[in-house]
This record gives sequence, structure tokens and C-alpha cells, in this order.
Amino acid sequence: MLILRVLRLRPMHGWAISRRIQQVSKEVILVQQGSLYPSLHRLARKGWVSSEWGVSENNRRAKFYRLTRAGRRQLQAETETWMRLSEAVARVLEEA
Repeated sequence: MLILRVLRLRPMHGWAISRRIQQVSKEVILVQQGSLYPSLHRLARKGWVSSEWGVSENNRRAKFYRLTRAGRRQLQAETETWMRLSEAVARVLEEA
């Protein structure tokens, strides 16, 4: 869900995706390459992201990932599920 959310605004290469999640989470969530790239490949197989080769900010060849229309629908569904779940957990914690 976090990868899809980051890609919602613009295509990005892997390192930029990881760095953006880290920045937005205020350094709480660190996405390692060993987790990121397998996740990107799974998202691509499901048709939620597409990719193409390009040149990064430092003039290196990099694969850029883009959210697809199906990926936008999936992001919406996962966001709604996450919101329901996090609200339920908060209610349980408040009760305890």
C-alpha cells in the first residue's frame, strides 16, 4: 500500500520510492532493497504498476515505476481497509 501511495503522484525509481517512504514516515519506516524490489515485481505482475527504463537525477540508468489505473483502484481499496482496521485497533486500545 505504501509503495502504491508514493507512486500516486509521479513515477519514481526504486531508491526514490524507498527514500520517500522514509522521509514521509519521519524515518520510522525503512524499506530495504531486499523487500522493495520483490514487492515492486509482485505489483507489476498484478498489473498495479508498470515500469520503464530511464535516467535518474544522477545520470544513472534506472527503472522507473508508474501506478496503473488498476493500481489506483487497488490503492483505494487497500486504503479503505487499512482505515477500518486502524480505527478498530484504536478502539480496542482505548478500551483496554
